[in-house]
Amino acid sequence: MTDHTWPDERLIAAAREGDAAAIAALVSGSYPHVRRFAHTLCASAEDAEDAAQEALIILYRKIGTLRASGALASWMFRIVRNECVRQWRAVTRQFEPMPDSFVASAEDEAVQRLEAARVATVIAALPADQRRVLIMRDVQGYSGRMVAGMLGLSVAAMKSRLHRARATVQHQLRTTPHPTPERSGQND
Repeated sequence: MTDHTWPDERLIAAAREGDAAAIAALVSGSYPHVRRFAHTLCASAEDAEDAAQEALIILYRKIGTLRASGALASWMFRIVRNECVRQWRAVTRQFEPMPDSFVASAEDEAVQRLEAARVATVIAALPADQRRVLIMRDVQGYSGRMVAGMLGLSVAAMKSRLHRARATVQHQLRTTPHPTPERSGQND
């Protein structure tokens, strides 16, 4: 049976005073809680492990700055949440528009807008339960467990809806014709 309680106040107080053994015990005793929280909040298992490790490093380095022993759990959760958000922002930066030095032609921009509208139309046509799961998981980047929890579903039910939604979107995008931008005033 695993212990579901945080380290006790005496251990936290000793760690705050700089006791190396207490700090080591505090870090190892906090790990299961920090890891569990990270897995519910981060987008992937890898991100969750990274966030948990980062939180424990911060705990190790800054335990002396903790004002109240009873605030350890909320402090750790805030650190994990911030780390998950930081990772999410780092990932989304990869998908930002091209720098100003890249100039797309008017036709390229029109095709991109048409393709985005096509994808949005296909997603909008999904049944509401599938659309919510797809948007939360693939667009907003929430973890599978988090999506399941927010929608009151089992993880298996969430995965099933997500799979059906993705398959439907892929099928619709393969079978519907690609729109082409209209060329005005050009003679071919």
